[in-house]
Order: sequence, then C-alpha cells, then structure tokens
Amino acid sequence: MINRKIALTFLLLGSLIAGSFAQQTVYNVLDYGARGDDKTNNTRAINAAIEAAAKNGGGTVYFPAGSFLSYTIHLRSNITLHLDQGAVLIGDKEVNGVGYDLPEDNAWYKKFQDFGHSYWKNSLIYGDSLHNIAITGHGMIWGRGLYTYDKPEIKGSGNKAISLKNCHNVTIQDISILHGGHFCLLATGVDNMIIDNVRADADRDAFDIDCCKNVTISNCFINSPTDDGLCLKSSFGLGYARVTENITITNCQIYGYDHGTLLDGTFKTEFKDEQPGAGHCITGRLKLGTESNGGFRNIAISNCVFERSRGICIETADGGAIEDITLSNITMRDVPDTPFFIRLNARLRGPEGTPVGVCRRITITHFNAYDVGGRTKFPELGAAMVMGIPGHSIEDLTLNNIRIVCRAGATKKAIDREVPEHVDMYPDPYRWSSMPSYGMYFRHVKGLKVNEVVLRYMNRDERPAFVLEDVHDAEFNHIDAQQGDQAPQFILKNVSGFSAFRVRGVKDVTLSKVKEKKL
Repeated sequence: MINRKIALTFLLLGSLIAGSFAQQTVYNVLDYGARGDDKTNNTRAINAAIEAAAKNGGGTVYFPAGSFLSYTIHLRSNITLHLDQGAVLIGDKEVNGVGYDLPEDNAWYKKFQDFGHSYWKNSLIYGDSLHNIAITGHGMIWGRGLYTYDKPEIKGSGNKAISLKNCHNVTIQDISILHGGHFCLLATGVDNMIIDNVRADADRDAFDIDCCKNVTISNCFINSPTDDGLCLKSSFGLGYARVTENITITNCQIYGYDHGTLLDGTFKTEFKDEQPGAGHCITGRLKLGTESNGGFRNIAISNCVFERSRGICIETADGGAIEDITLSNITMRDVPDTPFFIRLNARLRGPEGTPVGVCRRITITHFNAYDVGGRTKFPELGAAMVMGIPGHSIEDLTLNNIRIVCRAGATKKAIDREVPEHVDMYPDPYRWSSMPSYGMYFRHVKGLKVNEVVLRYMNRDERPAFVLEDVHDAEFNHIDAQQGDQAPQFILKNVSGFSAFRVRGVKDVTLSKVKEKKL
C-alpha cells in the first residue's frame, strides 16, 4: 500500500490544481475495498478513504479508471476527490429504502422554498461547513440513479450530484458531469469558489450558485435543454436572506441540445419545444433569480457563447436588490424566445413584510444574437424585454453595441395588445406570449441609455422596433433598426426626458414629456 501511495503521489503532481494539494498523501479508494466494476456499491469504501485522509489532516482521495457505484459521499475539510481519466463515479439507485442520506429538517422549505433548494444531504457528494475542498480530474460523475425531480416520498432517493453548504475555499476543476439529477451542483452559502473547465450535461439545472460570495466560473461547457444551465440564486434556504455577490462568469458555452449529447459529441436536436414552464421547453439559459431574497450585486459575465438557448434572464421577484451587473462580449445563436429579459416584480416569497426589491445599474455591451424567436409556441416576444412594475422602476440601464436578428413576422394586431403587468407571477418571458415590438420593449424604467444598436428581422414584421411605457430619461443614439412600410420606429406612452439622435427613419428629436406618440 505504501508503494502505491508513493507512486500515485508522483503521478498526480502534474495534474492537481495547487501545490498544497500536490504534497498531500494520496488515498486510493481501491485500498479501502472499492471496486470499479459497475456492480459493487462502494459507499463505505469511499467514505472510509475520506475519513482516513481527514484523520491525517487531509489528502487526496484517488479514483483510478473504473466504474464506481455509490450513495452519499461525505466530504471533509482539506480533502481533494480526484477522478482520474477513465474513472466514473456513478450515483447508484436506491433499493428498498436503502440509498442516499435522508433530507435534513428545513423549516424554510414549506414557507419560502422549492424542495430542491432546501436540502443538501440527499446527494451523491455532500459537504457542510467545510474548508479547503476540491473535486478534480478528467474523470466523470454520472448521476445514473438520481431523480430529475424531487422524490421525498421515496426513502433513500437522491436528486443532486454535488451539494455544498456553508463551505469556503472550494475548487471544482476538469471533471465531467452527466445526468446530475435536479442539480449537477447546488452550492449554498459557499464563498471563495472556483469552477473551471467543467463539462456538465444536465437533466435540469447544471450549476446553482445560491447565496455565495467570491465565485469564479470559467471555461465551462454547460448543456441543459429543459432547465437553466447556470443559475445564480439568492434564496431563503439558509433560513435568512444572504446576498450573492462578487461573481465572475467568463469564457463559458451554454447550450440546449438533447440530454447527454454534449458529452458524447453528437449535439442532437431531436427534442422539440412544447409548453414552457413544464419541463418541455428548450431552456439552457443563464439566469439571476428567480429566488432573490438576498439579492445580487457586483456580477460580471463576459465572453460567453450561447446556442439553442433561451439566453439571459436577470430577475428579482422576492424583495432583493440587483445592483451593478455587467454583461459583455456575449454571442447567441438559435434563441427560442428572448435573448435577454430583465424583470423586477413582487412575487415576494419570503417573511411577512418583505419589501419590493430594486434593480439598478445594469450594463449590457457588445451583445450579438442571431435567429431569435419563432421556435416556441410564443414567437412574438421580441428581441428584449425590460420591465419593472408600477411604482418600482428598473434604474440606470445601459445597452451598448447590440446586434439582434429576429425571425419575427407579426402583424399590426400585436401592436394594440395590452401588455399585462403580472405583478406577482413567476417571472418568465413566456407568460406574456407576445409583445407590441419586434425589438425592445421597456416598461417602468428610469435612466435608459441605448447606443449603437442594430435590429433586423427575417420575416416581415409590422411592429415597431421600440416600445416605451412609463419610461423616464431615455437616450437613443446611433440606432439602425429595420422598419416595416407602415410601422413606426418608436411607440411612446407616458414618457419623459426622451431623446433620439441618428436613428434610422427618425429625425433627431428631444421630447420633455409625451402621453402617447409614434415616431
């Protein structure tokens, strides 16, 4: 055993993520009775290796090539799980109530939370209140026996690949995750976390980053056809509201291809859009929200590519503040409905007296989306939707260097449609079904700057490029928007402090106050 440990230590020197980990002792799961035969359940052996490492101050728990079945694995502080090339950690199926750890008691679930965001123990890999932990290597985590939807009535069932709660100094690097159940990763109250070069082919959400601080997500490939790919949340799962802040997301690719076809390289598109909101809609998006009790601030998203994806949603529904958000160098292709959706509303799922949140200081720059809309049951949503609610405006929004090409094809009938407020509903674009503009719709916004924007449609559309309702202090500069023969560029309703310069088809204009006007 000693010789094997020494050999493995040298083997891993070049592949582990940091020198501190590289110097630690290696604990091979085979030495503790594990068998990579896709038949033996290795829960006890794997946890025994982890406990042995923990008793000695930490180390690397090593999985060689093989298929290792397991139920809940309990991480410990100062532990690295390293899955070598060819190693597959498989979530086993529960049998007669024997399986994963039972969900812990969480009083907040029935009040303010969905089941999935409220429990952590019923997972393949679980850690609570830990520090200096890592999951690395070029192997795979396969949630074969995990449930995609919550099954609390089935004793021993598991529904997450990795769940971490109240941890700090965490690294997840180089691994692949296939069929992660409800979440490939649920991280709640986790600070100082790096997720790098991870390939996730998800059943539902890939990464849920909830109530976390100081997180970098980079160089990841995420496929999530029927739910959100990368989701920042700020829930009440910890029993109190905690802000999600200081988050960097960069150099990632997010898709909505068929399940499992990212990792096998086939990128299939046989799954078709049906009714959104019921697990039957191509999704694969990046979202802030919907759980937003603690709010979001200081978020930077850059150099990301989206394909067959519903784009980006920025939402506060449960009283939190969204502040200081930047999106830059974003490219999208084949967007089922709306490339970006910004929403402030008042679902207010939280303690009694929770106030309506705020949404301010958002910048979107160098954003390109091609082939937008037309594949869902709601093809008339338009290129962008930005909406507050009466008395609560989205503030200080800047859109710069935007190019969007829509399928479009709506008639004038859509112009006259009264757009519902949906003040307390779950915020999702499909709830509006159609919009009065093929381009950008703004309602309840204060402080809007739109610069260097190009809008095009593939099919003739009689709607205007822009509709503004209850918008104040709005500047439009250098706008090149395709325009139907009888369609205006702008419809303004209850607008003040409006200016438009160098807008295609519109003379330069400044308006102090407008009740209703077409330009």
